[in-house]
Amino acid sequence: MKTLPPYAQLLQLRTEDRDGSLRFVMPFNDDVVGRPGFLHGGAIAGLLEFAAFTALTRALDDEAVTMKPITVTVDYMRGGTPRDTFADAVIERLGKRMANVEAFAWQGERDKPIASARINFLLDRPSSR
Repeated sequence: MKTLPPYAQLLQLRTEDRDGSLRFVMPFNDDVVGRPGFLHGGAIAGLLEFAAFTALTRALDDEAVTMKPITVTVDYMRGGTPRDTFADAVIERLGKRMANVEAFAWQGERDKPIASARINFLLDRPSSR
């Protein structure tokens, strides 16, 4: 995987390959603290965004395609606590001009997410110009 952008580096994100699917890990550290004892919502949203962009980039497998998020909705389900947070994403729809991606963040158990995001992307493919 390429070097992560500065914001991902600030969050100290790392990736794990789990049977061909990529998962992001955000360790708890001072840079992701919101109110005392909890993760900042922006750090969680950033983690979800990186998971979504990365899943879509892997699915497209074409560096010439530009991806522009046009709708981002984040749902916070429970407060993130001082421990590692994980995220992955699922491509719900991948068309010629649009893609819909859903990302989930959790701590501990995958089936108990702390947040989710739905992101709609506009795709600009060089061949469609």
